[in-house]
Amino acid sequence: MASHRMGRTTEDIKRELTAIFRELKDPRVAKSMISIVRVEVSNDLSYCKVFVSAMEGLDKAKEAVKGLKSASGYIRHEIGSRLTLRHVPAMIFEATDSIEYSANISRILGELDIKDDEDEQPE
Repeated sequence: MASHRMGRTTEDIKRELTAIFRELKDPRVAKSMISIVRVEVSNDLSYCKVFVSAMEGLDKAKEAVKGLKSASGYIRHEIGSRLTLRHVPAMIFEATDSIEYSANISRILGELDIKDDEDEQPE
C-alpha cells in the first residue's frame, strides 16, 4: 500500500514540476528545451531528486540546473500550493545526458543498412 502511494506522489510531483518549469522566467531554463527524466522521492518525503536532461546536451542541462537551483524556493512553494502534502520535499536537481544519448543511439540505428525479409531471396 505504501509503495503505491509513493509512486502516485512521485508522479504528481513530476507532473506539477513539468507545469512549473514552463512558467519559469529564468533564461537559463526558459531558453533550453529541458525535460524531466526521472524523479526520486525519499521515503519520508524530505528530499526529491529531479534528473533533468536537455535536448542541446549536457552543458545546457547543467546551465538549466543552475537556474533551477536558484528558483528552488519558488518551485518548492508552488509544489506545496498545488499538492496536498504534509511535508513538501527539498528539491535536488541533477543534470543528465540521457536525451542526447538516446538521440545518438537512434541516429546510429537509423544509419544501419538493414534489409527487409522481402528483399532477401532464399537459396
